[in-house]
Amino acid sequence: MTLNTSRRGFLKSAAAAVAVLYVGARPDGAIAAANADGAMLNPFVKISSDGTVTAIVKHFEKGQGPATGLTTLIAEELGVPIEDVDYEFAPSDAGTYNNLLFGPFQGTGGSTAMANSFMQYRQAGAAARDMLLQAAANVWDVDMAELSLEDGVIKGAGHEAPLAEFVRAAAGITPAAEPRLKDPSEFRLIGSANVRRKDTPPKINGTAMYAMDLHLDNQMVVVIAHSPRMGGLVASFDESDAKGIKGFIRAAELPNKASVAVFAENTWAALQARDALSVEWDFSAAEARSSDAIRDQLIAAVTADPEYNVSGTDQAEVAARIDGASTVLDETFYFPLLAHAPMEPLTCTIEATADGGVLLHDGCQMPTGPHMALSQILQLPMEKVQINTLFAGGSFGRRATPDADYQVEAALAFAVTDRTRPVKLVWSREDDITGGYYRPAFAHRVRVGLDDSGNIVGWDHRIAGQSIMKGTPFESFIVHDGVDHSSIEGVPDSPYNIPGQFVGLTDVAKATTVLWWRSVGHTHTAYVMESMIDMAAKAAGRDPVDFRLALLEGGDKDQARIAGVLKLAADKGGWGKAAEGRTQGIAVHKSFDSYVAEVVEISGDADTGVQIEKVTCAVDCGIAVNPDVIKAQMEGGIGYGLGHAMRDEITLTDGEVDQSNFPDYEPLRIGDIGAIEVHILPSTEPPTGVGEPGTPPSAPALANAIAATGLRVTALPMINNGVEFM
Repeated sequence: MTLNTSRRGFLKSAAAAVAVLYVGARPDGAIAAANADGAMLNPFVKISSDGTVTAIVKHFEKGQGPATGLTTLIAEELGVPIEDVDYEFAPSDAGTYNNLLFGPFQGTGGSTAMANSFMQYRQAGAAARDMLLQAAANVWDVDMAELSLEDGVIKGAGHEAPLAEFVRAAAGITPAAEPRLKDPSEFRLIGSANVRRKDTPPKINGTAMYAMDLHLDNQMVVVIAHSPRMGGLVASFDESDAKGIKGFIRAAELPNKASVAVFAENTWAALQARDALSVEWDFSAAEARSSDAIRDQLIAAVTADPEYNVSGTDQAEVAARIDGASTVLDETFYFPLLAHAPMEPLTCTIEATADGGVLLHDGCQMPTGPHMALSQILQLPMEKVQINTLFAGGSFGRRATPDADYQVEAALAFAVTDRTRPVKLVWSREDDITGGYYRPAFAHRVRVGLDDSGNIVGWDHRIAGQSIMKGTPFESFIVHDGVDHSSIEGVPDSPYNIPGQFVGLTDVAKATTVLWWRSVGHTHTAYVMESMIDMAAKAAGRDPVDFRLALLEGGDKDQARIAGVLKLAADKGGWGKAAEGRTQGIAVHKSFDSYVAEVVEISGDADTGVQIEKVTCAVDCGIAVNPDVIKAQMEGGIGYGLGHAMRDEITLTDGEVDQSNFPDYEPLRIGDIGAIEVHILPSTEPPTGVGEPGTPPSAPALANAIAATGLRVTALPMINNGVEFM
């Protein structure tokens, strides 16, 4: 899928968007609109008559940095200090603000924000700059080529004035079809380590508005009593005891019969009333399996012949090559269900608008889905639905459900009221852990054959798990010939030169609702690939880094880039030079078109306790727009991957989730990692994702370090499979 868009076509639509209407958020989160002296020079740049520049950010901010990254691109090409550029989140408008990698759909995910917006926002900044320069040239009666815009000031041909003086005139100018983009040698902001995050000050001083912060006048709070098992329906409920809770308003079965909504004047009253509610559930069609049964089913699936031949190679021929090899490695891996557990639980608010429509306030990751859902549920035309996107306290994939689950709940709850009062939906942490969407459970079985020289001669790789994409709007993009490619990504498309590779996939029935999780299929495929490569290197008597580099020879750009980060991580991490009492593990993986290698150095061992002393990371994500953001995302991705591999799993007993909150679904602790060091490989390639690629190599690098002490971990979490942590 191409990352480019037609510059001529984009600028044509940009010119048509000239307007003098300002739309922004009041302190209470509601949308306000008014005429003002200013111009929206194109859909991504708004400039007021006082010279204030605002970047319209089409990707929502959940901590991963697009508010800074996209603003940087505008500021760079426009010629304005980034400190002088404000930002606001784009309205829900898939026609203008669609994700170029998702089709006609507005959304943030898949580490695509910078990849799909890099040229788009640079073009927007350059177009706005040229419109202002042409306006100045017209006023001064000079050639535009003699003028420049730097630090917010237009100068040249003996003239000088702030850009604010030309905003009105610029609004009536049609931009050039091909505005000149800066050469990388001219960059002052792109690639600068001195550019700091735009969203840090409001998050520190408390002015940042999260969806959970929103409190509208006269609002009701609604919490939902969910079925404890997937597929359960409400048989009946009794609210008699809830009526004694001060602040309780009412309880109502939602139209989909899947849950009961409890309305109250505040969150505490709503939660207390829900606890007092008595609900009888119909479990006749609900999930009733326990985790052991699910695991057994997955292991059995990878032991048998797969449902789909993904690689197209002859399975019997590959098996014969492995059976005839001098050394055969045969390992089975298991990965449990995992919760996303963002720090801010799910919440959103719906209120009626004066024109008979509704306004959704939400940390909205994919506006198009909720926009359509609210339109259908509330029987409103699309133009009567507005979305005010606020900050979100993390997501890791949870806020981007194909069925807009929590927004649908809010809409259904709003629908059963008289719609005169705003309704704020609040999920508790327990709601999220017990009734949310999970990274699916997966099993792998891999057989690898090596010849007398330690070279791979055959690789039989079978995968079984619950499909994320089937039955969703994304199925047509991701599922081909029955194969959900998010289940296998990172295996058949591995950059390694692996002769005689067979890859098979088997889908199994979903035990819960499943959803993409930070780095999606790479969460488990990277672990297996890098563990098996390490085992093969050991069996061959080769250094793990040298063994990998030999499999990356061939001159392919893809292989060269992954080899580059592998070498950099090994060099900066002091590969092979660990102090006495310490061991190291390494892993490298490509995901979301970025390349990341990590060296994990530990002390101790599995029996006495492992301490992660240092993680050294090398990343090649193309042009590094914001190095500070990239480093932060690598650090966060590493911590997220390690924490879950060390301790976490979601288990079921008779179809019900056992875990409920952080005491039994423990996040990474600050003392779990001694240090993280991130190195960015210089590149002139187009920028690619950074929100997710730091996660896949982290767990296998740790596993390989632990294996160097004697224990190979093939089932997660590690604490339940032989590893103690200090």
